[in-house]
Amino acid sequence: MRSFFSDKTAIITGAASGIGLALSRELYARGAVVVMADRDAAGLAAAIASLGGAGLRASFTVVDVTDAAAVRSLIGGAVARHGRLDYLFNNAGIGVVGDARDLSLEDWRTVVDTNLFGTVHGVAAAYPVMAKQGFGHIVNTASLAGLVPSPGEISYTASKYAVVGLSESLRIEARDLGVKVSVVCPGLIDTPFLRNIKLIGIDRQQLLQILPGLMAPEHCARKILHGVERNKPMILVTSLAWWFWRINRISPGLMRWIWLRFARKVRQLRKNV
Repeated sequence: MRSFFSDKTAIITGAASGIGLALSRELYARGAVVVMADRDAAGLAAAIASLGGAGLRASFTVVDVTDAAAVRSLIGGAVARHGRLDYLFNNAGIGVVGDARDLSLEDWRTVVDTNLFGTVHGVAAAYPVMAKQGFGHIVNTASLAGLVPSPGEISYTASKYAVVGLSESLRIEARDLGVKVSVVCPGLIDTPFLRNIKLIGIDRQQLLQILPGLMAPEHCARKILHGVERNKPMILVTSLAWWFWRINRISPGLMRWIWLRFARKVRQLRKNV
């Protein structure tokens, strides 16, 4: 049975694990042609194998999204091979958790280069192609941290706020050209991202113990695609994300109070750096 995504070409960055892998599997199961990209070559090879191996409907490319030329090559190669580009999921991302006093400038640059400029590189390469076609959908992964102030991950929050602003602005600009733009704002998802995120002066197990429940990436992927089908401008994933977004809109002071309590808990975990 044909689905909404049947025979559509989709590029997914950060596809070796987590949300990117779950999106790739779900799109593939729904009949899409998936082009998986990640800088983790071994993880990417395992990911493509989980889809049954490379073939006409599944391929992979090792790409670091901080490399603009590599991203252009990824998108250009996909268009040359498949003749069209229906979806770009700008999903690759990294984070650093720790007190702002402990972040180095290199931490800041690494996060912003991947999360913000990685998205910019994808948009810069894909948007002109989609505009020329007269169709296409860019889906940028931001975060709940792109909607509400999130202490303890300040560089990540700054980068994701920027992704939200980029997405909302581009959606308006792109509308008359036939290009759709959505931004995904998940809450806490049970992915390797959360378990591998760089921590500065904080014990990982102690941090995980104070976090609320996590959503499975497969469930997250289905929620995202549901929003994409309906061309939602913002796709909120998890009840935590929805409630925090609502609270912040209605009562920013209450939101700041909630996060202040969490920030104090995180600060208690801080060790000498």
